[in-house]
Amino acid sequence: MGKLQVNIEEAGYEGRTGVIQDIRFSVGAGELVGLIGPNGAGKSTTIKAVLGLLKDVKGKVEFPGGAPNYAYIPEHPVLYEELTLWEHLRLAASAFGLDEATFEARADELLERFRLKAAKHDLPSGFSKGMQQKLMLIIGFIHEPELYIVDEPFIGLDPRAIKEFLEMLESERVRGAGVLMSTHVLDTAEKICNSFLLVNEGRLIASGQLQDIRDKCGLPEASLFDCFHALT
Repeated sequence: MGKLQVNIEEAGYEGRTGVIQDIRFSVGAGELVGLIGPNGAGKSTTIKAVLGLLKDVKGKVEFPGGAPNYAYIPEHPVLYEELTLWEHLRLAASAFGLDEATFEARADELLERFRLKAAKHDLPSGFSKGMQQKLMLIIGFIHEPELYIVDEPFIGLDPRAIKEFLEMLESERVRGAGVLMSTHVLDTAEKICNSFLLVNEGRLIASGQLQDIRDKCGLPEASLFDCFHALT
């Protein structure tokens, strides 16, 4: 079953309508869809429209499974200065309705995986950007949602954390979760995504699997990077 169906005719902000136009795509169970584009292309606006954060959206965003069950992992960590790492996780678990035993088991496993166990009772306001980003990943993974919406996840992560993140995403896809991931890192996107949405100047200029993108720009052996630059 599909996890997300997006059909946006137009969306924007107060005083800036039509920032994105004709953005149509879906994310299915077990799919990892890469949202690709330069700064200012409309990726963040697309994500905000999907999350229901924009007032002026013409079109429809549907979660076919019923009530939306997703995790949003933002590009910039959003944290409470007065809460410890563990208190952040407990707050998230409470919001998602996890029982105590499930919460503790998942939290400990994720802290171990992302090497944050020693910092579990520390305040994240003193963490490095990479540690804060890892905490956002853990909050996203803790309730095993049906859909992940991930915005530029690789910024600030060291190579080992990127490897752990990609392994977690892969296991979640195998479980049946869908993933919509915005990224600038085209070589990584090419390796891990099932399909791509190439956005430029607020419009979808190409979509589909890598071969579909290659066909569109007439470069049968090209990398995603080369295809993107040929189309933009």
